[in-house]
Amino acid sequence: MLKADERRIAMYALIYDEHDLVNPKKRVISAHRVRGTAEAALEKRKKKLGKTVYDCNTRIVWIKGVVKSGDYVKPGQYSSWRPGETVPHGETYSDTD
Repeated sequence: MLKADERRIAMYALIYDEHDLVNPKKRVISAHRVRGTAEAALEKRKKKLGKTVYDCNTRIVWIKGVVKSGDYVKPGQYSSWRPGETVPHGETYSDTD
């Protein structure tokens, strides 16, 4: 469980991820305090673009820090799952970037 001061500086974000190894920076599309609002934003983006998550090049990540739309994050600044978060059924393990 995160301490109160850690919760203030940690958040979920939708990032644009083209899987480009030459340019590993990822642009933040939107930032959210809870995973639920990040998931809703991802669904809205999928519907707007008429594409799957993979085709949107978009994913939800956990960031220990504060970001806003338009910021860029690098590998090591984000991970796929919040520490201690339950990994959904079907995922073998928590992968980090």
